[in-house]
Amino acid sequence: MSEQEYSLKEAMIYSQRLAQMSKALWKAVEKDWQQWLKPYDLNINEHHILWIAYHLQGATISDIAKFGVMHVSTAFNFSKKLEQRSYLEFFKREEDRRNTYVLVTEDGKQLLDEMTKNYFDSSHSILEGSQPIKNLYGKFPEFLEVMSVIRNIYGEDFMEIFEKGFDSLGQSFNEQDGRLTPTSPELKLASGENN
Repeated sequence: MSEQEYSLKEAMIYSQRLAQMSKALWKAVEKDWQQWLKPYDLNINEHHILWIAYHLQGATISDIAKFGVMHVSTAFNFSKKLEQRSYLEFFKREEDRRNTYVLVTEDGKQLLDEMTKNYFDSSHSILEGSQPIKNLYGKFPEFLEVMSVIRNIYGEDFMEIFEKGFDSLGQSFNEQDGRLTPTSPELKLASGENN
């Protein structure tokens, strides 16, 4: 181990502060997320798997576990439940028979579209808690330092998938008359987004 560039006291206080803040933030995020999902009879793991599979367009169970920050057995078991509900389908690729891949079905895509359109039908304490910062600075917090910590823990490929998912989400919906609406499938095809 290289020579420490911090005191033990400083390291402990930093680690504990981050742990306590993360737990408090996660509790609020979890509550918001569960309220949003409740009308769709999904849990957080199921929604997260659908979201990852949708944005990766043919993810392996290992990919879902890695990018969903969950155990492989959790990713597999919840994916099977989603398959039983016709939201996911499993398949093998000819060039890679060892891995199992999942793809979001048309029913799964419709569910994700409906959920996104109805996102604001539930309360969001995280948005409400962030609003004073948005009002003051004109934008929501960016968490650049936290993103750097996550990059150092999970790696560059994790961050690439993270950003790809949100870029895809941003291109998949427009705001119209105070509601989120899916972009036209014809526009997606014309721009090559589904390739």
